[in-house]
Amino acid sequence: MKIWAKLITNGKIKKQIVFEKDEKLVYSKFFDYIVEIAQALDIPTPVLLKTHIFNFATFNHVKFTKSDFVEYFSYDQLFLENIF
Repeated sequence: MKIWAKLITNGKIKKQIVFEKDEKLVYSKFFDYIVEIAQALDIPTPVLLKTHIFNFATFNHVKFTKSDFVEYFSYDQLFLENIF
């Protein structure tokens, strides 16, 4: 499983990582993946809603905006994309 995580401001990628695990993608562990990605990018962890998981499962990507973060988030969005 690979997830491409991008921090975007004004339509430009400011920071990015490819999060890799040897295991198959398990949606019950999706929050754990997001916590690890957030730690690697040195950002707060966003609030995860059912719609976020649904969008990732259906469209292979999900976007977290500033309103999805409780703590201060200095970027416009966190964009996660499933890499096959």
